[in-house]
Amino acid sequence: MKILLLEDNDRLNNSILKRLELKGYKVDSFIDGHKALDNIFDGYDCFILDINVPSIDGINILKEIRENDKNIPILIISSSIDLDTIKNAYEFGCNDYLKKPFFIDELEVKIEKLCQLDNDIIQLDDGFTYDMVKRELYKGSLVKLTKKETLLLHQLITHKNKVLGYDHILNYVWEGDIATTDSIRTLVMRLRKKIPQNSLETIVDFGYKFNM
Repeated sequence: MKILLLEDNDRLNNSILKRLELKGYKVDSFIDGHKALDNIFDGYDCFILDINVPSIDGINILKEIRENDKNIPILIISSSIDLDTIKNAYEFGCNDYLKKPFFIDELEVKIEKLCQLDNDIIQLDDGFTYDMVKRELYKGSLVKLTKKETLLLHQLITHKNKVLGYDHILNYVWEGDIATTDSIRTLVMRLRKKIPQNSLETIVDFGYKFNM
């Protein structure tokens, strides 16, 4: 699982980072809100956002994420006890709120509850398996995927049996860079050759669905 951590206290940031990496998670940590915002479309499975950070606060980053993805888990951490702040965090779509100071164990439990995937290894059709943590596809041996193929497949499987729209794909696979629907179609055409037959359904004029 890939996590974005935004926390401007260096010591706390490093403590959280080390604990989560020991759990086997891939973590990108930031202390500056603007830098975190620049990276929110890099295929994360979970967000941990502090509110009071330099440049852009966690609430505004929360709003930006929710404009593009209504379901991805977001945990807000903050020393604020202001009820309006907490209310705003929930109104803008956070899944849970953890007040500082807290034990790292408490944070870990919340992450496992909110963000952990049901199964690390997903069994697909035709003898394929997919490792949700390593983001690797296997059919006996490792199937080689490009970075964009990996990002797209991970999003499709994460949202299995649901339609993934063009805008969502552009945001996460192209990481905010400019691309066209033709670029998506070309990528999908390449990916279809490497995954189970008939698993990827085209939803005309909208996007794609990975059927399981």
